[in-house]
Amino acid sequence: MKALVLAAGKGERMRPLTLHTPKPLLPVGGRPLIVWHLEKLARLGIVEVAINTAWLAPRLRGALGDGSAWGLRIAWADEGEEPLETGGALLNALPLLGESPFLLVNGDVWTDFDFGTLPREPDGLAHLVLVDRPAYAARGDFALDRDGRVREAATPPLTYAGLGVYRPEILQDWRRHVPADPGTRRTPPRFPLAPLLRAHMADGRIAGTHHRGRWTDVGTPERLAALDAALGGSG
Repeated sequence: MKALVLAAGKGERMRPLTLHTPKPLLPVGGRPLIVWHLEKLARLGIVEVAINTAWLAPRLRGALGDGSAWGLRIAWADEGEEPLETGGALLNALPLLGESPFLLVNGDVWTDFDFGTLPREPDGLAHLVLVDRPAYAARGDFALDRDGRVREAATPPLTYAGLGVYRPEILQDWRRHVPADPGTRRTPPRFPLAPLLRAHMADGRIAGTHHRGRWTDVGTPERLAALDAALGGSG
């Protein structure tokens, strides 16, 4: 199995911290956010990791190199000056990921979730990790039914953790499910993943897991500081 770490965002809510440092390189508990993921992937036996880049891409490349420091082989999926959003990022990175299911994780989250419990072959097109809706989120994203299927309209609302296993086939006919706008007409196209997920949820093709452990979307300096303190500081 290969993995894709999403690391192209501008981190605008984290400024000024992200004016000169990509958000995934911000330190918590003594090491950069993205390194927590790389270490987990290496322990899982994953060797080939793709990382998408846009904002401050040279700094990210310079810090992580070829991945050999963690026993990995990093391939870089460059997106240019503007990030392609999650759907566009997946489509752009597919040539690096091959035809088998791949693990995807956002580079700006932290969690104690055990990546090893994710299925290597999802039952359907994707298997998502969901968490309890954090207090700062106005609403949840999706929910799980009794059969472990992710649904859009259900209770209680849960939040997508930015972590899951995806089949490349989820991107087939993506234009059918994504509203056309200037981003979808550019090369490479820029578009969100959520419309694809919702479309396939209706067919019962998206499964999920409810993680009740620790998870943080490191979206503000306050959350970064709180996580660093919780992990023992020195970040």
